[in-house]
Amino acid sequence: MKQKFILALLVISGLLNAQEKQEDYNFSLEEAIAYALEHNYQSQNASKDVEAAKKKKWETTASGLPQINAGADYQHNFVLQKSIIPAEFFGGNPGEFVEVAFGTKHTMNAYGNISQLIFDGSYLVGLQSAKVYLQISENAKEKTDLEIRELVINSYGNVLLARESVSILESNKSSIEKTLFETNETFQNGLTEEEDVEQLQITLSQINSSLANAERNEIIALNMLKYVLGIDLEESITLKDELENLTQENVDLTVSQGSFSVENSIDYKIEQNNLESNRLLLKLEKSKALPSLSANYNFGYNAFNDQFKFFTTEQKWLNYSYLGVNLTVPLFSSLARSARTQQARIAFEQSKTSLKSTEQKLLLDYQKAKSDYELSIELYGTNKDNLQLAERIEKKQSVKFKEGISSSFEYTEAQRQLYSAQQNYLQSMIDVINKKTALDKITNTK
Repeated sequence: MKQKFILALLVISGLLNAQEKQEDYNFSLEEAIAYALEHNYQSQNASKDVEAAKKKKWETTASGLPQINAGADYQHNFVLQKSIIPAEFFGGNPGEFVEVAFGTKHTMNAYGNISQLIFDGSYLVGLQSAKVYLQISENAKEKTDLEIRELVINSYGNVLLARESVSILESNKSSIEKTLFETNETFQNGLTEEEDVEQLQITLSQINSSLANAERNEIIALNMLKYVLGIDLEESITLKDELENLTQENVDLTVSQGSFSVENSIDYKIEQNNLESNRLLLKLEKSKALPSLSANYNFGYNAFNDQFKFFTTEQKWLNYSYLGVNLTVPLFSSLARSARTQQARIAFEQSKTSLKSTEQKLLLDYQKAKSDYELSIELYGTNKDNLQLAERIEKKQSVKFKEGISSSFEYTEAQRQLYSAQQNYLQSMIDVINKKTALDKITNTK
């Protein structure tokens, strides 16, 4: 009895742990965007790049602050180095020499060093460069977030598009199967031609093929969305929004009527970073012609003994200390510094041209994105009207075909027109969403 009770507890515990591990992913579009900005693989790396840039900035700053080092040296002289000196120094005969060993078998030195940079033009430029480097990382993170936002919207919309396609094709399949059954019954009774049945069979076969492809596309689109969100492909997710509602939310003609400032574009900001980087590079090369000044203070203790007694009270330690100042003045480099400065100046001028080019391209891209967005809204309205017309035409042809007034060719043609109108309408909805997203990306609208 006791063993059964323990076994039941283990089973219940396992079930509870399994439920705890299972995530419940249920997203609206905005929730999916927020989740991706935190969990997407590229977004995570971009955030780490910003953190690394902050540490790099402090590393550059710290290089000009006091540096303190300490150490100890120990040397055991197995055989002391000998020198030759005249023997007459010790009362010997002139012209003779004796061997003399200088030093002790054991020596130890404990020391400390404090250094401080007083002036260096390269260091001052480095501080400014570290700040720009951080801005570059932050702008790269912002660009990554914009790209991820676009990817999420496109992927989210593709899933909804695939699901709507599957739903419409299933409805068309059900309708054509019913018509085919009724037509086949009519043919069996000799009231219609076999060609009518065959024509409907061809249409049904095409729908089955399209439906199978749409179902595969739905799986691929859903997995792509999971990847963009940073979710394992084995997990299941639920989407709250509907394609029609998202399309209506993105139909906003006032957006394309607003003004556009290139300064707000992330691409322009990145190009400005490049310009500033090259300006500082030029400044750095110029600063190398300036003198640099640093100071250092050294102190320590020496100990000598023929026996290893450095850690006893008998050992005598001899202290020393000194203060040093180092001044370096560049005088002549055979015009090497001048050549490097000219190269930096050329790169700086090139970055100015690139900034102007980026500005003009952004204005052109904005005009195209604005035009594409306005066109997508127009096509959305047109395709919506065309779908309603195609539905009415198909309905009329269906009635005529069943009553024997219309041929199978005319009915099939009305069906194809309806299917084409359905796909055009679905595509126009996703185009509105995607074109609005592309316009928001250029204007840096979130």
